Amino acid sequence: MIDSIKNARIKNISALMKKSRLRKETGFFIAEGPRMVFETPETLLHEIYVSESFASDDRWISFSHGLGMPSDSDVQGEISAFHVSDQVMRSISDTVTPQGVLAVVRQPAYEPKDLLGTEVPYLLVLERLQDPGNMGTIMRTAEGAGVTGVLMSADCVDVFSPKVVRATMGSLYRVPFFIADDLIAQVADYRRAGVRFYATHPAGTESYYDMDYSTATGFMIGNEGRGLSDELSKAADERITIPMEGRLESLNAAMATGILLYEGYRQRKKDPSG
Repeated sequence: MIDSIKNARIKNISALMKKSRLRKETGFFIAEGPRMVFETPETLLHEIYVSESFASDDRWISFSHGLGMPSDSDVQGEISAFHVSDQVMRSISDTVTPQGVLAVVRQPAYEPKDLLGTEVPYLLVLERLQDPGNMGTIMRTAEGAGVTGVLMSADCVDVFSPKVVRATMGSLYRVPFFIADDLIAQVADYRRAGVRFYATHPAGTESYYDMDYSTATGFMIGNEGRGLSDELSKAADERITIPMEGRLESLNAAMATGILLYEGYRQRKKDPSG
């Protein structure tokens, strides 16, 4: 059992929790809590850390047996498991109340073509999104609405940060995504592949519900405070608006995303016969 916060593995976990650059350099991130750890694809699991009090939890016993490892002892192999004291778990946890288990996970990797799916592409483009809660909620909404892939600008909040990872509630593992160094160029590539893009914009002249999203479609969502850049909005095929009553200037980014994605979902699932 690891019972010192000065242990090299524990220091590495703390660094991965805090440093985006280290996550990028190593290709690892931290998943914390039973839900995120147990939903991690086995091919992505690298190391698992279990607190002494959680080691007797039925959920851990069942999960560890499913991996073919004993639940009550350390194992080092393709997937390594380590028991740590409750004090050590508290020291490395990113939550107020430690959940007893966390894992060092390999970052899933996708190519731009992976986002197109196998049938009719349904894309979401995120530019300069900064709020971890919004990013996590948007990833979950994208999964629910059947999005085939999410394209992100490099200056979005780190999708592998602990807060974003928790907020995705597992969607991070199921929705293909790509972080583009040149977002405009990647959008142009997708347009050449037949995807039609719609940008939410104050200058939009058409309401979002007057458009046809049944073919290859992509929605663009911008920064929480500034919206889309002029460059990206000009790269869209259509500028659209979400009608609002009252004196509101805009909706929360996650809310706007949900409205758009589920209108697309409705149209794409609609029975053509009636």
